[in-house]
Amino acid sequence: MNPEIPIACYLTDQELQARRKNYLDKTAELLVDSTEIEHGFIYKFPLKPAILQDLAEIIDLERQCCPFLNFKLSVESGTDFVALELTGAEGTKAIIKSLFGWN
Repeated sequence: MNPEIPIACYLTDQELQARRKNYLDKTAELLVDSTEIEHGFIYKFPLKPAILQDLAEIIDLERQCCPFLNFKLSVESGTDFVALELTGAEGTKAIIKSLFGWN
């Protein structure tokens, strides 16, 4: 985690609303579980090709407007879930909650 990167989203309100409508709300409907961890959250979704593609696209979009976020996308063998871990420096949890609304 790079403490030099400001904890701020560079999207306008209109861009954020479009992001929510086109990606985040759709993905939130599929959320199976969320776990709060020290510097963020782990979100679990059903393991399906379309969800993997959507999560990869969300990561690509979000890394451009929220460079303070760290992303880990993982699939553990023997499970039917994909996990997306979102973390960052101190203060990141509140931003993740407000931006993603997946909690």
